[in-house]
Amino acid sequence: MRWQGNSRRRVTGGKVIAARGKRKFEMGRESADTRISEVKRKNVPTMGGNRKVRLLQCNVANVTNPKDGKTVTAPIETVIDNAANKHYVRRNILTKGSVIKTPIGSAKVTSRPGQDGVVNAVLIE
Repeated sequence: MRWQGNSRRRVTGGKVIAARGKRKFEMGRESADTRISEVKRKNVPTMGGNRKVRLLQCNVANVTNPKDGKTVTAPIETVIDNAANKHYVRRNILTKGSVIKTPIGSAKVTSRPGQDGVVNAVLIE
């Protein structure tokens, strides 16, 4: 697991002597790495008794046309571009900001699939 607490180094590179150790609530989790396949979700318990829905696999997206404001569900064909990581394109991993190819045109993902459990996108001209 990743530790998501404060860095042990200063901006200048000097070492920070921690006043306490690591805490369980600072622990991170593995990323969802949402792929293109039949829909598969996973509920993850979070702090305060809440939950997040991890989208592990998905093959449809809610695509909105900004010109007329209409939203339609379209199948995802492939990932064209991903600014988060260039290797995500060939692995067809969906993240926020990735550009996907659909039958109605290219669209940019606006939701966070690994956190929201759904793929929302906006058409690109």
